Amino acid sequence: MQAEEYNRRGKELVDYITQYLGSIRDRRVIPDVKPGYMRELLPDTAPTEAEDWDSIFKDIETVIMPGVVHWQSPHMHAYYPSLTSWPSMLGDMLADAINCVGFTWASSPACTELEMNVMDWLCKALALPSFFLHHHPDSRGGGILQSTVSESTLVALLAARKDKMLQLRPELQDADASALNARLVAYASDQAHSSVEKAGLISLVKIRFLPTDERLSLRGAALKEAIEEDRRAGLVPFMLCATLGTTGVCAFDNLSELGPVCAEEGVWLHVDAAYAGSAYFCPELRWSLEGIAFAHSFVFNPSKWMMVHFDCTAFWVRDKFKLQQTFTVDPVYLRHENSQAATDFMHWQIPLSRRFRSLKLWFVMRSFGLKKLQAHIRHGIEMAKLLESHIKSDPHFELPAERHLGLVVFCLKGGNALTQELLRRLTRSGTMYLIPADIYTKRIIRFTVTSQFSMTEDILKDWSIISKTASALLAETQALNVEDQPKSGKGEGIPENQEVHSDSRFEEREDAPPQLDKAEVELWIDKAWNRPRRAMRSLSCSSEPLPYVGPAFGSAFKMRPSLKATTGARPVTPWTAGAGPVCETREIPSNLLGKQDMKKLTKFYSVPSFCNQLVQCGRQQLCCPVQVSQVTQKHLSSTCRVNCMCSSAGADAAPPPTEGP
Repeated sequence: MQAEEYNRRGKELVDYITQYLGSIRDRRVIPDVKPGYMRELLPDTAPTEAEDWDSIFKDIETVIMPGVVHWQSPHMHAYYPSLTSWPSMLGDMLADAINCVGFTWASSPACTELEMNVMDWLCKALALPSFFLHHHPDSRGGGILQSTVSESTLVALLAARKDKMLQLRPELQDADASALNARLVAYASDQAHSSVEKAGLISLVKIRFLPTDERLSLRGAALKEAIEEDRRAGLVPFMLCATLGTTGVCAFDNLSELGPVCAEEGVWLHVDAAYAGSAYFCPELRWSLEGIAFAHSFVFNPSKWMMVHFDCTAFWVRDKFKLQQTFTVDPVYLRHENSQAATDFMHWQIPLSRRFRSLKLWFVMRSFGLKKLQAHIRHGIEMAKLLESHIKSDPHFELPAERHLGLVVFCLKGGNALTQELLRRLTRSGTMYLIPADIYTKRIIRFTVTSQFSMTEDILKDWSIISKTASALLAETQALNVEDQPKSGKGEGIPENQEVHSDSRFEEREDAPPQLDKAEVELWIDKAWNRPRRAMRSLSCSSEPLPYVGPAFGSAFKMRPSLKATTGARPVTPWTAGAGPVCETREIPSNLLGKQDMKKLTKFYSVPSFCNQLVQCGRQQLCCPVQVSQVTQKHLSSTCRVNCMCSSAGADAAPPPTEGP
């Protein structure tokens, strides 16, 4: 393809994109395909000879579009927004043509300098603290565009870890990095995004997920209590990831309480506002930013709600030198004569190379202006309020959590099985895309207003489909209950908190109405819903109970009788219900631990070199903390003591089965 043909084909593709986005509400939101569908549509090998553009262009509709989830559709309500816009796409057209690799200032000065200035624009527009600005006399910080919030969370964690290790080195000069790393612990709420857990797995540090209040918000008292508990156990708290706008229900951690605790305890405060960050363009929506002055880093996604297409993540740090001391690798071939005076973003991130992302952000901010960006955010919230009002007026539904911004969560009052079946039917219809979440034991449906194309008519159409599908489902359920009555003697409804796999009554009845039959296409929700939930959030901070190994230790395993045993009741075994025996493990011979057990223990302690061999006995505990002396903590001796309480649900219960790693 030469320049003349590129010019002609480029115009054709722009016309196609315009037509695609202009008619996107008419397309089925979710593709009706099976895994591997494309294998039959493509040859086994790449073409030897060049193909003409017409045949390539034709395959967009025949090969690509059948498998596309249409994220820009006004009927796309899953996850959070992932929006684009005309100026954003134009920005990347230019960036792709320039195709610079902006790892240093010298490799493309415009790439670095535009990013610094646009990040300052954005910082001021969101009313973030001035210490996040590049160009401010009192600031040591600045902003950078990363690829994702997940990457930014990992970057913040690595910077916080490095900073804490440098603080600990004068006290523990003989300890190596792995020994220091083994003592570190970070925190997040039990509503935090899975990327926090993944950051812990990658960095080999413990992540502790803390309980939230009735509004699913992490409070200062819970953090303070966890920090004090971990310090007593010999651990070193070093970071909190606070979330403003959680994935499940868009809850907000209480920064005004968490910030002072972090400052007092010397803990790095990282703030994840991936979705909600765009809302801070509007002054009336900044109430959750109270306490942001305590933050060491802040991140949000313009690629979600701000109409700057993926990838584009805005990440600010209070002290850029703490990033640089973490990521600086300075080979001679990357140095330049302005290295000391200029900003080289390669020292602020994990990869070396970086794209010219700031162009599309610059185009969007200039093309819309702050007033139109504010209007866009407010429109999305009004659309969510419209849906919320209809759900409130329907007696079959409930709103189990408060609406925040553009996210509404709801469920059927009939229980989890009905809510699951409703979501299954809505998703398989292809008319909209919704996903589930859990609030403790309650299954909910998330409805996010994602598209800038969403209008009142779209929301009303979606609600009409939801309400009619729910009415049909409830009528069928009532018919099934009436039909079952003569057989059981009484009608059986679906309990409020029944496990989600209990909807088998809809799936297994041969005489059920045809509309209850499973569609041929299997969606991920069918498989994911029926998996048993783990008792904990992260293997980086907590492990599943190991097999019961007590008797194998012989004299090193002491049993203290429980109350039942001392009052003449039948002998109590280690898995007896109620007040079970307390087991004291003095030393665990390594040859008694199987390969699977060692894997689990290694995951639990997340140490590069596995020194201490510990056992975790609590069947229902999330974590059995290690009680070791200060001398043991410092020198990491191979002997340890663990006190643990063993308990179970039944008097004659057998040891619980163990899962694979």
